[in-house]
Amino acid sequence: MNPRVQPLPPEEWDDFTKANPYNVFATLARHPGLYRAWLRFGGALLDGTLPARDRELAILRTAYHCDSPYEWAQHARLAHEAGLTGQEIESVRHPDALWSVEDQLVLQVADDLHYAGDLTDATWAALCDRYDEARRIELVMLVAHYGMLAMVLRTLRVQIEE
Repeated sequence: MNPRVQPLPPEEWDDFTKANPYNVFATLARHPGLYRAWLRFGGALLDGTLPARDRELAILRTAYHCDSPYEWAQHARLAHEAGLTGQEIESVRHPDALWSVEDQLVLQVADDLHYAGDLTDATWAALCDRYDEARRIELVMLVAHYGMLAMVLRTLRVQIEE
């Protein structure tokens, strides 16, 4: 499918987009005010307090649930940089894969939020045992943000880079 919103041409890119030449940025830059606010918010989530492995597991599971090939492609690369193996990355698509208790909790958070828009009391209790309050909030916001972004990417038909 062709993009519904064409990415800005390179001669119109800001410094951030020049340094990060991805279609997601060049497309969302068509709305400069929203783009700048989104970059700050998304950047705060990517540079947050969660371990990089947990962050990328949550994003990949969300990309899988939301059928977002663009998110999957970008974050499979980032997950590898965060230390996940190729086999682990592919296993995110399989709920019955053997995961550590810590990894399973992160995946369960993404599952609960996708299927119910809420966490079960058992998932919340396990999250309370593992993370402080700020990290609990951050994980929920991370999954919610990437669910929203998947919808935007799909609707605007943002193309995966070659």
